[in-house]
Amino acid sequence: MRRTVFTEDHEAFRSMIRDFIEREVVPVYPEWEEAGHPPREFLLRLGELGVFGIQVPQEYGGAGEESYKYYAVVAEETARAGVSFGSTGVHTSLVLPYVLAYANEEQKKRWLPGFVTGELMTAIAMTEPGTGSDLAGMATTARLAEDGTHYVLNGAKTFITGGVVADRVLVVCRTSPATPEDRRAGLSILVVDTSSEGYAVGRKLEKIGLRTSDTAELSFTDVKVPAADLLGEEGKAFSYLTHNLPQERLGIAVNSYAQAAAAVRFASAYTADRKVFGKPVAAFQNTKFVLADCATDVDAMQAVVDRALEAHDRRELTVADAARAKLFCTETAGRVIDRCLQLHGGYGYMLEYPIARLYADNRVHRIYGGTSEVMRAIVAKSMGL
Repeated sequence: MRRTVFTEDHEAFRSMIRDFIEREVVPVYPEWEEAGHPPREFLLRLGELGVFGIQVPQEYGGAGEESYKYYAVVAEETARAGVSFGSTGVHTSLVLPYVLAYANEEQKKRWLPGFVTGELMTAIAMTEPGTGSDLAGMATTARLAEDGTHYVLNGAKTFITGGVVADRVLVVCRTSPATPEDRRAGLSILVVDTSSEGYAVGRKLEKIGLRTSDTAELSFTDVKVPAADLLGEEGKAFSYLTHNLPQERLGIAVNSYAQAAAAVRFASAYTADRKVFGKPVAAFQNTKFVLADCATDVDAMQAVVDRALEAHDRRELTVADAARAKLFCTETAGRVIDRCLQLHGGYGYMLEYPIARLYADNRVHRIYGGTSEVMRAIVAKSMGL
């Protein structure tokens, strides 16, 4: 069915991104996988293309677009080619909304121009080794100096996407004790310069997928952070973090749908070319039925994603709406990609085939941004259960 969610401008952007990927990403992608992230030169190229500045206001060097659909196009086109842009999704889809919503004018003038060009890459650090999803239990602290000029940051974070290449990291920390009435009170966000003394990148974590997306452990030992780098108000971090959850989960749903659609494309091409017992694998009834089921699942995911994209652009996407979209698309994509890998036989298990990368890359979608179990709890609560 014809999609109506994208305009001519979106499709022109898609054509540009598709050509760019084929020309400048696909040929060198194995090198990125070996290195664990794209080179800095590539990030600057994305800045030149305007990818980082789509939603940044024009006065700071961006395009001033409010629609999230351009980033959905990037997700679809990278998945289509079986590649990724590393950890840049965190930069544009996770960090930027916090800066736009809570940074003051001085901070925006200081950070956003470099954000747009790729000269200032960002990440966000919430998770700690001993707390996982329990943000209220975090142990990283920041104490305001007696003269009020700076905070002294101490602690550690883990599973930080973009933590290796970031120039600034939004660090969620405790600036005052929790209260008996509210464990989530006292949390703040500091925008930390990664060149600061006492700031250290620990292990680059080895994942089963997302091999070009750098994920790291971070540690802070008496790191001095200027008070001017506090994002928003002290003690308000938890309410800030919930603000962007719908977009974060929508982005994961979009990526899951895009990867499932790519898997069907890869499996269709492979089974049409691969011969077994003297005829193409696609000629067998089982193959046809599996691909028909997968294509139908992808159509259903597309409908869910497109509806969510429209709702998000209208500022109507609720936490429960995003949870439903993420739950359905991530769980369904997992099944679709698994079945498409099966159609590749033994070659599907080889990393030289994009279906293997999709299989490994997609698995985390049911974990980060809130696990499937958390999504079910959110949906159930919205039902009054």
